[in-house]
Amino acid sequence: MSALTHEAVTTAELAPAAYEPLLDTVEMAVLSPGTEPTWTLSELPDGLRVLRVDAGDAPVEIRLSLPLGDATGYWHPKAGWSRTIVADWAGRSTVSLVDGFATGCLYDHSGATMLTFAATDPAPEVRLRFGVSEENDTYVVHLELPAAPDPHRILFVPRRPSVASALGALRDWFTAETRAMPVPEAARLPVYSTWYAFNQQVDAASVERQADLAVDVGCGVLILDDGWQRLGSGRGYAGCGDWEPDPSKFPDFTGHVDRVRRTGLRYMAWIAPLLLGPEADCYDRWAPCAPMAATVPGAYVLDPRRPEVRAHAVDTCVALVRDHGLDGLKIDFLDEAMVYAGDGGDIGQALTLLLTELRSALEAERTDLLIELRQPYVGPGMVPFGNMLRSFDCPGDAAANRVRTIDTALLAVGGAVHSDPLLWNAEAPVEAAARQLIGALHAVPQVSVRLDGLPHDHVEALRFWLAQWRRLRPQLLDGTVRPGRPDDLYTLVRAEAAGVSVLAVHGERTVRVRPAEFRETVLVNASDADRLVLDVVGAAAHVEIVIHACDGRMIERSRTTLHPGLQSLSVPRMGLALVRNIG
Repeated sequence: MSALTHEAVTTAELAPAAYEPLLDTVEMAVLSPGTEPTWTLSELPDGLRVLRVDAGDAPVEIRLSLPLGDATGYWHPKAGWSRTIVADWAGRSTVSLVDGFATGCLYDHSGATMLTFAATDPAPEVRLRFGVSEENDTYVVHLELPAAPDPHRILFVPRRPSVASALGALRDWFTAETRAMPVPEAARLPVYSTWYAFNQQVDAASVERQADLAVDVGCGVLILDDGWQRLGSGRGYAGCGDWEPDPSKFPDFTGHVDRVRRTGLRYMAWIAPLLLGPEADCYDRWAPCAPMAATVPGAYVLDPRRPEVRAHAVDTCVALVRDHGLDGLKIDFLDEAMVYAGDGGDIGQALTLLLTELRSALEAERTDLLIELRQPYVGPGMVPFGNMLRSFDCPGDAAANRVRTIDTALLAVGGAVHSDPLLWNAEAPVEAAARQLIGALHAVPQVSVRLDGLPHDHVEALRFWLAQWRRLRPQLLDGTVRPGRPDDLYTLVRAEAAGVSVLAVHGERTVRVRPAEFRETVLVNASDADRLVLDVVGAAAHVEIVIHACDGRMIERSRTTLHPGLQSLSVPRMGLALVRNIG
């Protein structure tokens, strides 16, 4: 049994361990049942530290502890809305290849980091415990690592001024060490998704109508979501498993795909290859390989630890792409495999085998393949297997889309981060549509509304914001992004590259700008006020200012000099100000 037990309510109740200094103010203890583990800490060329722990193929527990100081927040991939520091009796998580990642970042009120770590192997199941030790006035993180033939390696980042810069150092390391899946241009283009627009009520004629309109507003990819397959109805998954087109909805699915592709869109389809429902024709054959019920309604989960399951999943996905001329797949519910966690045989390792085989087989069909993955399986271990990393479902929630996409981007290695499909009410004010688009600004936007049911101003807002997103893509996707503290929910996000600074302002606050240092400063007003308060720093700048309303209409053009100090700029809510330096 590990030193970390369920009986211990707090970490102070655990058996004592000998701690040693590790890095900055962090101390560490290493425990392993039946053996005396050894460890070393060395510095890498990029300034990171790597901890190597050798326990002779036995489980290991690594305990980290540091003074509480001014600790304010703790970020980790499964934090959700719990972004402040919690008590150690509450902070618990289990992660694996398809469910989070063994990494975390503790930071203080200034945003500077106090502890940043990541396991180098993202596949094994790891249990974590973290939080404030009330008895010791310390912050603790405990990692329980399974037995492994090779030494465990944990990366540490010395103190950095921000969470983004610390996690960026980890991202750079994983980028250099990981064979990421190639990211074709189409993976970085706006997407039209059928999910929220149609749910499962899709058919060929309706999808083709939306495809024509999606091209017109600026989309480059269409994703046909759940409902295309036979027995795909009822919002449950009891019919999953056969993965054959529904002939009543798509009497000629291959021809339908070809017609959509001729509009210029790339075509992807949804599949959940590990789900098996009792209504599927193949259920009796595969039920012995799916003993556990899924957490989603109506289905069971095929056990990926079985070689025949892996072969079946690969064959199913490849046949769908090959037989119908698809450009890629949205692969859903891989995290359902975690229902088998802890009962022998590592799920992460099994899924690594499955996905490696799947990538190889699909790339034999086409080299510019598109594969969408979604939270919680978008960590560094998954980038060899997907190139579109999507935010978890948050229908109509612009704030959640902003937070989740930026969370994903902090450790995105190679793939393009995508928003959850954008949903809004066609009868709402046009500002509601623009708010959804702005919430997805720092990711590839996916849109999921019935475009032929939108009023004219909504269509114009969509066209305008997708055009601005395409123009600013070098900054938004590839630039230096400084989103601020995670517990502040990224209410002021800066993205800079190639002499352009983009600032998205999601609340009434003073916005520090340096217009003299950039050829263009783009100000996005996502607050509820019709103005932005600027704190101009650095040299004065002679500028041209163009103001756009949320639907793209230009409402003002002027020239002025921005002098250092506070200035108020009239920008309508959900509108845009382009500040161009004219010398």
